[in-house]
Amino acid sequence: MKKSNPKKPLEQGAFRIADRLHSVAIHLLRRVRKQDTATGEGPARLSALSVLVFGGPMTLGQLAAAEQVKPPTMSRIVTGLERGGLARRVADAKDARRVRIWATAEGTRMLQAARERRIQSLATQLAELTPKELSELSGAVETLERRLAKWD
Repeated sequence: MKKSNPKKPLEQGAFRIADRLHSVAIHLLRRVRKQDTATGEGPARLSALSVLVFGGPMTLGQLAAAEQVKPPTMSRIVTGLERGGLARRVADAKDARRVRIWATAEGTRMLQAARERRIQSLATQLAELTPKELSELSGAVETLERRLAKWD
């Protein structure tokens, strides 16, 4: 007896595209992440700093959850950021027992410069596309941005 495939053709098409998009996204991020070596910081510290710069101050537990690591791991990452002058721990104004981690001005500047290098690297590569390819890519990015807003 032949088993039926529960996926409809449309779902199979979406799955294939999702698989390709996943692979492309990983390769793209790896390529632009090479620019981060200029910061002298490792990927874990840069990622945590990015959460602080773009998400604002948070507790160690919140930062650990955002980065999907355990609090002891995040504590070590934050200590490294503090030693580098990129982040600081500040007692919560409402609860002195709670500490919030803030990105310093230096941390924000460094992260923004790293982001600029990544974007510049990517823009240089995208400049090789034809106007039609750029337009198609722009449309795909707009579609993803709209959908991401709905999925969150």
